[in-house]
Amino acid sequence: MATKPHRLHHIAGTMSTPKRARAMTTESSTMADAFTRYTDYLNQLNEKRERVVKASRDITMNSKKVIFQVHRLGKNNKEEVLEKAEKDLVAVADQYISRLIKELQGSDFWKLRRAYSPGVQEYIEAATFCRFCRMGTLLHLDEINATLLPLSDPSLEPLQINVLDYLLGLADLTGELMRLAIGRISDGEIEYAQKICKFVRDIYRELTLVVPRMDDSHDMNTKMDTMLQSVIKIENGMCVHFPPFLNVAFVVMN
Repeated sequence: MATKPHRLHHIAGTMSTPKRARAMTTESSTMADAFTRYTDYLNQLNEKRERVVKASRDITMNSKKVIFQVHRLGKNNKEEVLEKAEKDLVAVADQYISRLIKELQGSDFWKLRRAYSPGVQEYIEAATFCRFCRMGTLLHLDEINATLLPLSDPSLEPLQINVLDYLLGLADLTGELMRLAIGRISDGEIEYAQKICKFVRDIYRELTLVVPRMDDSHDMNTKMDTMLQSVIKIENGMCVHFPPFLNVAFVVMN
């Protein structure tokens, strides 16, 4: 009779053990599947990041070529130079921006912003440079984004350049305008250089009001210092080659 409780305990233990094993096996399998899916996601994201970085570099390189083309601008070749630069800028969008859009649209593209931001900034710099030299005005963000829509799949969320990248590109524009102004001063085109100087001043003044209110403004703060140096270089060049500008600059800055 003493063996019966032992036998019942043994039978109960034997019956309960497989249930625990099955539960642990199912849980382990679920965790393994989740880990595998997450690993696949990270691998795909890293591969996408590499392709996005490559596209960004191509955009940067070819946008720089547009900027160099615009710097060939002189008294007698404006139409020729700008027509070639604008044609090359369209090619940058069609060949390289479109590739970036295909990689990013329909996804959480903000996660990869650091990978493509340098190329986007360079493209903005080239596009705004062309616009100023053609029309003497500023190319706005909504105008740039409108040109990207035809490159997007209408069934997916389109890639749109954000405000920060636009402002960073705009800050770089002032450096190119400073180089253009110095060249025009050397060629005796004082009136055009004055126009550039006023335009750069206006950008700098407006950004001094905006940047302190930005959440992610570290890069902009750095570029603001460089932008101020560009303004000063243009003004110094104007004062050396056109002394009456010194009085005008004093009145404007004060």
